[in-house]
Amino acid sequence: MGLPRGRVGVRDGSRRRPVQNGQGRRGARSGELGAVAATGALPSSPRGRARRRTPSTARSSPTATSAARKRLLPAHRLLPSWRLIGAAWVAAALAAGAYAFARETSVFAIRTIAVEGAPAPLAEAVRRAVSSYRGASLVSLDGSAVLGRVEALPSVSSARYDRAFPNTLRIVVRAERPVAVLRAGAGSWLVSANARVLKPVPRTSLHELPRIWVRSDTRIVVGATLASEAGGAGARALAPLARAPFPSRIAAVTLARGELSFVLAGGVELRLGRPDDLRLKLAVARRIVRVLPAGTAYLDVSVPQRPVSGNDSQVSG
Repeated sequence: MGLPRGRVGVRDGSRRRPVQNGQGRRGARSGELGAVAATGALPSSPRGRARRRTPSTARSSPTATSAARKRLLPAHRLLPSWRLIGAAWVAAALAAGAYAFARETSVFAIRTIAVEGAPAPLAEAVRRAVSSYRGASLVSLDGSAVLGRVEALPSVSSARYDRAFPNTLRIVVRAERPVAVLRAGAGSWLVSANARVLKPVPRTSLHELPRIWVRSDTRIVVGATLASEAGGAGARALAPLARAPFPSRIAAVTLARGELSFVLAGGVELRLGRPDDLRLKLAVARRIVRVLPAGTAYLDVSVPQRPVSGNDSQVSG
């Protein structure tokens, strides 16, 4: 008895007998065709599914497509338009015209010179030094020339300016700080912490300031800065004491063979040695001077780690 068409095989007990002469393949194929006829859809296979997924994975994102299109823009699309270039030229011409008008017009002419940071006499001297700029335009003002005139004044350490539109020139001054009276022969001059000669003074004035003695033939020029051997080293040594006075008044400052000394009002000689590390040396001396015994002739802090004091006959450390 032959097998019915379309069946793959029959079960004989627990064994399946293979179908001969390709009938199984034909049966499977006819079964698939029947399924197609019933559903109207082709069967799916791994190869078919792979073909259908391939186009979806290869599809590029909108961002990548937009970037690619931008890279492909023609060169003339990347250049500014003639309208934009013309607008830029018009704006530049208007700005240049406005600047030229501001330079020449009296709208921004200087009518007020305000001086800050200086005592009244110095402020008046500053205003006199720059009085020729009244009426000049703030726009075309030569600031370096203004500062040159102000800083040429002996009592001015530094200065800066500001254009306070529409009509005010503001000058901020840092004044020199007097620290000593320089004595050379019969002459006396006030000197600053920057070793600048400020002005001549009477010999008997300003007793509270130390005296710095130099050779009588030393040339002294008001407004000039003293050389170290011409009193400059002594003036600079007093600079740390300008804001924090020493416990004992300093009567005189001397520089001999490169060694700096202060003579205190009580007669004690404060030996500082070479004019370096002065802040440290003066800090050490400040603490010791308060407890020096009576009759002390000198205090040597030239080596601040080992200060030494003594009198005419003995040394104690």
